[in-house]
Amino acid sequence: MSEQLRKQINYIIVCVNEFARRKAISSRTAFLYLYNYKGIDFLKENYDIEHTLSLDDSVEDLEMICRKNGGELI
Repeated sequence: MSEQLRKQINYIIVCVNEFARRKAISSRTAFLYLYNYKGIDFLKENYDIEHTLSLDDSVEDLEMICRKNGGELI
């Protein structure tokens, strides 16, 4: 596994866990929500930009993307 891919995976895990913490849900529930409403895809496609932002901004972006794709805020 390349170092770049490892960093991307670690970043996605951090974002999922932070999203879960803020919404007071399990990491598993957060991952499934983000996966179903394209948040994970968003993080993968926009890693180069998103990982330079604050975690607050990244979680807000995830909320916005998921809402656009039919997700209701948990």
